[in-house]
Amino acid sequence: MIFSQQRWTLPSIGVNPGSGSATTPGSFANRPDIGGPLTFSSPDTPGMPAPSPKTAWDFLPQGWSTNLSDKRSEAPGMKTATFTDAHGNTRTVAYPADFQPITQLEQARLGIVTPQMQRVAEREGHLTAEQVRDEVAAGRMVIPANRTHLGYQLDPMAIGRAARTKINANLGASPVSSSTDEEVEKMQWAVRWGADTVMDLSTGGDLDATRDAILRASTAPIGTVPIYSMIIGRKIEDLDEPTVLQTLEHQARQGVDYFTIHAGVLQEHLPHVKDRKIGIVSRGGSLLAKWMIQHDRQNLMYDLWDDICNVCRAHDVTFSIGDGLRPGGLADATDAAQLAELQTLGELTERAWVHGCQVMIEGPGHIPFDQIEYNMKLERTLCHGAPFYVLGPLVTDIFPGYDHITSCIGATAAAYHGAAMLCYVTPKEHLGLPKRDDVKQGCIAYKIAAHSADIALGIPGARDRDDELTKARAALNWEKHFELSFDPDTARAYHDEDLDVDTDFCAMCGHDWCSVRISKEIQQFASGKDDQYKTVKPTVSAALTDEQRRILEERGHLSPEEIHRLANKTKRAMSDSTGSTSEGPACHSDYVDSETALHMQKEKLR
Repeated sequence: MIFSQQRWTLPSIGVNPGSGSATTPGSFANRPDIGGPLTFSSPDTPGMPAPSPKTAWDFLPQGWSTNLSDKRSEAPGMKTATFTDAHGNTRTVAYPADFQPITQLEQARLGIVTPQMQRVAEREGHLTAEQVRDEVAAGRMVIPANRTHLGYQLDPMAIGRAARTKINANLGASPVSSSTDEEVEKMQWAVRWGADTVMDLSTGGDLDATRDAILRASTAPIGTVPIYSMIIGRKIEDLDEPTVLQTLEHQARQGVDYFTIHAGVLQEHLPHVKDRKIGIVSRGGSLLAKWMIQHDRQNLMYDLWDDICNVCRAHDVTFSIGDGLRPGGLADATDAAQLAELQTLGELTERAWVHGCQVMIEGPGHIPFDQIEYNMKLERTLCHGAPFYVLGPLVTDIFPGYDHITSCIGATAAAYHGAAMLCYVTPKEHLGLPKRDDVKQGCIAYKIAAHSADIALGIPGARDRDDELTKARAALNWEKHFELSFDPDTARAYHDEDLDVDTDFCAMCGHDWCSVRISKEIQQFASGKDDQYKTVKPTVSAALTDEQRRILEERGHLSPEEIHRLANKTKRAMSDSTGSTSEGPACHSDYVDSETALHMQKEKLR
């Protein structure tokens, strides 16, 4: 029998996400189109909705014009702003002479590069300040930066598909748990573990004091769902227009950077919900549905939208237009209620842009994996590329206690297909208020999802740290390996749990079976030979830190005596090549004879 072997060449469609030399082809994503609708994007599966041809430029305030042949631009009382965009094109905008720009969107429309845009470019690394300005002007990027919060400790950041994928952490005191001090600590803890923004969803305790304390202490943007404060001390049916506007004005003055407003849940959508398996799972959505039924009126948030826009514009509060009809189970995903609301969110986006407000859109939470791309790309169409901020999505419903995992699987796909920010899910989702470690686990799961998507999309530099860690791993340079990892304490603690020696193998394989060590020793291979990561000889690792000790105690695999030994040992060089001292390496056959190495491996690694 004759066998034929065909050689396959992998295409290099996008750009390689590693900035140095690489052995792999480029990203399979679309080529970057910063300044267009496909900034960093995945190829469309056949049948996906096409990007909207419109942007925020198509929804200018009344009296504005970008058409120089429009006679209004020459009318008395008009001014023009002319600037060159990041592509070298000249843009001229005519606007009323008495207009004073307030929001990041308004300033971008006039060609102004704000200090916040400059800071965003610095933090992103792959974008210029002019590109940031252009993306904000198009409505494809937001910079949540309340003018009051800028006076505290806020470090401006951006959400948009041209930027790296961001993650949000939800916190908040409930009527049965937590306090202001705990929530401030959790906010700082969430930022420590990678949260780019934080939402204060407090429904209990002193909401006003908690919000103020978080804002004053946070370097990250803070979001809220103001309806929670609106109904404290009153029934939902007693909510009225003055209370809505007063609450929004108060929180805006405090410094809140973005509001979730569930204005897209309309009376005509409610019949679509009646046969759902789990109804309305959004707190804001369910409250407003009850209000509409009680009053037999349209959603007052929808009716007040222009007034709400005026409040947000005055303080540059970004809209996070809420998905009050998001599905709460796989069976309800992509149904008539969810899609009808999404279409309304597109309308609200257009109206907010006319007012000069920044907008992002909230997206669904429970979606079967096969429906994720469609949901991401339908939003791109209906909401004209406004940044999509999604919860999860969870791709299965039967793993309570592990929903940070079920959801980060969906979150990776969502970000690859167009989501700009991912709202984390913790192990406590559906079960209770997240505690300190739940926050950490949720943040790390979502940093994994966001970072994985950025690599897949080919965002320049996204893979650099991965490549550096690979070189450290190839050189068996454990110290550098841990230094480059996202959570060095956990990585070091897990390593030392089995073998507290930085040697040329790990406890999983042992010396003789270590493929990385073998590859390093093959002279024809470059693997492990980078001068920057060379190691000289095995060393005993440092004593465990308090955090590393806590990690091992919670794992429960070592005795208290063994953990005490690891936490109190001293780091010093081996006294002799045999590792005979109590602090010496457990095994290392480059420095001891084979018989001794095999014996030590059996004792230590069995």
